[in-house]
Amino acid sequence: MTLQAVTVDVLDPTPPYEQLRRQLADLVGSGVLLPGDRLPPVRQLAADLGLAPGTVARTYRELEQAGYVRSRRGGGTRVAPSPPAAATPGQALEEAAAAYLERARVLGIPAADAVATLRRVAGT
Repeated sequence: MTLQAVTVDVLDPTPPYEQLRRQLADLVGSGVLLPGDRLPPVRQLAADLGLAPGTVARTYRELEQAGYVRSRRGGGTRVAPSPPAAATPGQALEEAAAAYLERARVLGIPAADAVATLRRVAGT
């Protein structure tokens, strides 16, 4: 199985394992990945995304600890029978806003300027 919707942005200050964890959790929470669906093997997904296998392994471990997936030696990693509910739209927007402000901070842009940019783009 390939996860074509999953990408890692090397310019994003968020660590790759966290970008991957968030995207996979969203795919599970939104029902794109259903209980029992098998995720790609660690090495395959790492090669597809240009990541180290340890990065993908960490992502899978964190998803398993959060209840999104179950891993079995020889059985691969599958979506858990009853994964956690998806984040509400408000929670997802808050996460996106936090990521935006973190990226602005890394670029040396004060939060007030980042918010002003959003207002300008939104036309308000």
